[in-house]
Amino acid sequence: MERRSELAEFLRSRRARLTPEEAGLPPFGGRRRVPGLRREELAQLAGVSVDYYVRLEQGRAANVSQEVLGAVARALRLDDAEHAHLRNLAQPRRRAPVRRERVRPQVQRLLDVAEGAPSYVIGQWGDTLAWNRLAAALFVDFGALAPRDRNWLRMVFLNEEMRSRFTDWPTKARETVAFLRMRAGEDPEDPYLTELVGELSLKSPDFRRWWAGHDVKEKGRGRKPLRHPIVGDLVLDYETLRLPEDPGQTLVTYLAEAGSPAEEALRLLGSWAAPAAAERESSR
Repeated sequence: MERRSELAEFLRSRRARLTPEEAGLPPFGGRRRVPGLRREELAQLAGVSVDYYVRLEQGRAANVSQEVLGAVARALRLDDAEHAHLRNLAQPRRRAPVRRERVRPQVQRLLDVAEGAPSYVIGQWGDTLAWNRLAAALFVDFGALAPRDRNWLRMVFLNEEMRSRFTDWPTKARETVAFLRMRAGEDPEDPYLTELVGELSLKSPDFRRWWAGHDVKEKGRGRKPLRHPIVGDLVLDYETLRLPEDPGQTLVTYLAEAGSPAEEALRLLGSWAAPAAAERESSR
């Protein structure tokens, strides 16, 4: 993907969703040719010249200041994630190339000791890099998949077993796309990203439609309803933590509320998974 076109498409998509009335502009008489705000109207709201905003949207504005980006973000009513995405696209920083992503042994030990909490580490583009036994039991046997197929975008959109785990699959799928969009703003021209987006766009109409929406979302915390073929329905809270010494890596942990049916379900799932894990270890 090309950074300049990504910036243009993102700004156009944000303009299209905001009406003049919502932005506090006087109503326009007659038929409007474009949905949402015109470039001229947005420039007026942001306090910049029309020519400057056009150059910004086309990726031709050099040395864009934080103040200008802040004014544009306020005019478009961007949330924090969208504002950060705009900065990444408009103010690209030189980044060291991401080498083959490896999880430090200390992080793997952290996953292993979290026996009662399904946990895993994902890389910059959503590849599952490490996991604990309970995560594999709850979602899918990551170790049985080829490394490229452990990517969360591929699993959510192309793996029926993983898809069946989420009782509200559309919400999970859209969140996953928005997370990838957020990361794409940091390095939109990465070859692996281009390959991943191309493959998913070809194989999944849902991915293609939601990717074109340019929604962005940082991975944070929340609650996720799940469905498992052995323990049934359960609701888990999840927390995410970016690993500061491992650029691009994010730790995701699922937790059950104390004394809840979900806690008992995880306990049963752990008991069911233990013999299978021991058998796999002994066969190595």
